[in-house]
Amino acid sequence: MNQVVGMVVSNKMQKSVVVAVDRLFYHKVYDRYVKRTSKFMARDENSLCNIGDKVRTNPSRPLSKHKHWVVAEILKKARIYVPPSTPMFNNVSSSF
Repeated sequence: MNQVVGMVVSNKMQKSVVVAVDRLFYHKVYDRYVKRTSKFMARDENSLCNIGDKVRTNPSRPLSKHKHWVVAEILKKARIYVPPSTPMFNNVSSSF
């Protein structure tokens, strides 16, 4: 098996991520190209991946029932929106 490049779609597990890999193939009956997505679970040893990161994964020995890939490198980090902090209003008191 070769290296695959995909997008991280889930990082809710400890030291693991789910990577979605898109591929195109020609469909003879429909006479056009069709896009298919495969999802692979991969080992992320240091938990550095976030959702939206573009990563390269290498095949490895079976690490668990579904995990047979290891994240080799993060090719592009996702831009994560950080909302601005809102000022705290300590002097406001409500009188009813």
